[in-house]
Amino acid sequence: MLAGLYVVALAAAVPRGAGGHGRGGNWSSEEARRFWGPTRTADTADSTDGAAASGARRITGSARHFDGVPSVGVLFYAGEDMKDHHCTASVVHSPKGNLIVTAGHCGLGEGTSFVPDYQQGAGSQPYGVWTVDRVFTDPRRDDYGDGSDLDFAFATVRPDGRGRQIERVTGANRLIRTPGFTDLITVIGYPSADSDPADQAVRCAALTARLAGHNQMRMRCDGFSSGTSGSPWLVRFSEKTRTGDLVGVLGGLNGGGPDGEDADRVSYSPVNDDEIFRLYLDAINGREPRR
Repeated sequence: MLAGLYVVALAAAVPRGAGGHGRGGNWSSEEARRFWGPTRTADTADSTDGAAASGARRITGSARHFDGVPSVGVLFYAGEDMKDHHCTASVVHSPKGNLIVTAGHCGLGEGTSFVPDYQQGAGSQPYGVWTVDRVFTDPRRDDYGDGSDLDFAFATVRPDGRGRQIERVTGANRLIRTPGFTDLITVIGYPSADSDPADQAVRCAALTARLAGHNQMRMRCDGFSSGTSGSPWLVRFSEKTRTGDLVGVLGGLNGGGPDGEDADRVSYSPVNDDEIFRLYLDAINGREPRR
């Protein structure tokens, strides 16, 4: 009953108007955990809490390694070497507390799991391994043209072995409408191990601008390479709660960035407008998206 009232209230509250970074089931969390084992041989240098906090408050222009946050993690397949994460995702607040958001081109298929606050080489992951249950993408999404403005996806994850929903364990960011094309954001993502041997979370503070010809934002920050598609773009990020308001996810035109020498320096995100809230309503209601 409360969830139904939430949906009605949310629908009424949504106002009118408003580089290739990704690589292209029925799988239990216990099965997923068996594929994680200690492989780290040396610790990488982490930012101190003070440095990380100050980095979140100024435009840095360069991604920095840090310890990560509970609501952001990696997606990986139960295939290939079964340890290769391919995109980033984050927990977003929902009535049931079981929703994550990422880029639509990340292709969450059968056998995908989400690992929040992923720690390379850890004997066990600090917030567990969560099996992706159902995925919701806009059927009009494309890598190019107007379809790239719809490059976002939601997915539900199954409860853990204790019956808890993920939001209760990790906390969640709040999905909001993008205030405008120019915003000061904190971006958190996980480059693939092939792109960044440290295999660790990175963060950057950046000022966004409009991507010409598209309903998308762009930012310039070195280090958001392959694997960071789906990284949350957050405003009002709190160092205390380690969450913020989500105004975008890394994705969009050409998979989220330009080709060429700027591929790892410039990233894109679709704007959160009516379309992402329509998809959000589909996801929290378990409804197949039809457009």
